[in-house]
Amino acid sequence: MGVTEVIDMLFTSNRMVSVTEANQNFNKVAKNAKKFGDTVIFKHNKPTYVLFDIETMGEAFLAEYEKLKMKHLSESLIEEYKEAYKVLAK
Repeated sequence: MGVTEVIDMLFTSNRMVSVTEANQNFNKVAKNAKKFGDTVIFKHNKPTYVLFDIETMGEAFLAEYEKLKMKHLSESLIEEYKEAYKVLAK
């Protein structure tokens, strides 16, 4: 599963709730995550949090999610320390 598939999967309307709703009725949001595998929580009309139901999503999704997190971290570190990497590459 690639990045595009993950994004498409996360942003379907039945998987989205506001942060206000999540704060007021977490049990409902948790049940929604159980039903669909995840729920995206929006704050100020922007996706801010994702609640995953680990059992529903399965190991393959979690492995892909971990790879995406590592890719993001690696890209962030490369950008932050670009000059140091250039010196080390000489």
